[in-house]
Amino acid sequence: MSVASLEMTAARGVGTGERPQVSAVMPCLNEEKTIGICVTKAIQSFKAMGVSGEVVVADNGSSDRSIEVAISSGARVVVEPTKGYGAALRRGISEARGEIIVMGDADDSYDWSAIEPFVRKVQDGHDLVMGNRFKGTTVPGAMPPLHRYLGNPVLSAIARAAFRTHIGDFHCGMRAFTAAAFRSMKTCTTGMEFATEMVANACHQGLKVAEIPTTLYPDKRDRAPHLRSFRDGWRHLRFIMTYAPDHLFLLPGALLVFLGLALQLLLVAGPVRVGGLYLGIHFVALGALLALVGFNVFNLGVFAKAILSRKYEGMRSRTVEWLRSRYSLEMGLVCGGSLIIAGLVVDGLILGHWLGSGGAAMDSTINLAFVATTVVVLGFNVLFNAFLLNLLLDQE
Repeated sequence: MSVASLEMTAARGVGTGERPQVSAVMPCLNEEKTIGICVTKAIQSFKAMGVSGEVVVADNGSSDRSIEVAISSGARVVVEPTKGYGAALRRGISEARGEIIVMGDADDSYDWSAIEPFVRKVQDGHDLVMGNRFKGTTVPGAMPPLHRYLGNPVLSAIARAAFRTHIGDFHCGMRAFTAAAFRSMKTCTTGMEFATEMVANACHQGLKVAEIPTTLYPDKRDRAPHLRSFRDGWRHLRFIMTYAPDHLFLLPGALLVFLGLALQLLLVAGPVRVGGLYLGIHFVALGALLALVGFNVFNLGVFAKAILSRKYEGMRSRTVEWLRSRYSLEMGLVCGGSLIIAGLVVDGLILGHWLGSGGAAMDSTINLAFVATTVVVLGFNVLFNAFLLNLLLDQE
């Protein structure tokens, strides 16, 4: 059946009447066996809570009877042709009409009859409420040991450090949030990394995030899961690294610059012995390498922070705030130009000494020449990067 035909079929599930208070959104790809169970549980939860609600099923290309079962169970179905967990959820959430949205899988691994704590937590003032399977219960057989003891804990720990949050389970599929909060998250990923992106962007925006213990049950599917451990794990890690410039760029870059300059300053006057080890010109070259690579890595981190601040208007970054209040294009040009001049002056003095000696060997100034050249290259980097940073900061 074509996408157009599916959308016409799904339209039969669109309800009318007043806007619902809560929307339950479920991504679906060949969940014929369990989608009806999940939809029914969600509708019963709305009744138990005494709220008006709707169930939105975001079908992602099912070839079985998932759409038919979802509609007959009382859901509204939307069709997302772009493949991926994130793509389906983004479509479903965008079509949801409730101010509070609860998302969860359609394989009955999360109990849709137990969503009231999520909704109440949002009503108490939280923007995003995450389930935590490690504080709750993971029924035997519900999660592969590789995911339970390695994948999820390690990726969540890395994400906690990267995004400075207390969230213990970044990948729990059951969560609730306000429609306004989701709009501010500005998600864009289409795969499984969407789960991490939501939390990361909520942290960037300073949203109020909470967790509640959650039970994970074995799914009721009669087919293999869509999740691919290593592929999807890498997608999560890739996202974390990309959106955590402090840890990917700034800290490593600053460390390399410090080590490189310290090594060059130690050897600027000539070779030295440290604990019986001879440190000569090779280590001066190493210092130049570390300093130049480190500066460029650090600078990329500054650019990344500036880009993130443009994407997330509510983001708070001390680096960007300092740059906006203290930095100017002219400051960058003066700093870069000063480094260039200083390095060239030293090189000029070495040249003058060489000419004065009638072109004699200059072994005693090799270390100094390396340091001066490093300073010149750093100066040019600062000078030209100043224009790009000025553009990113939107400064006149």
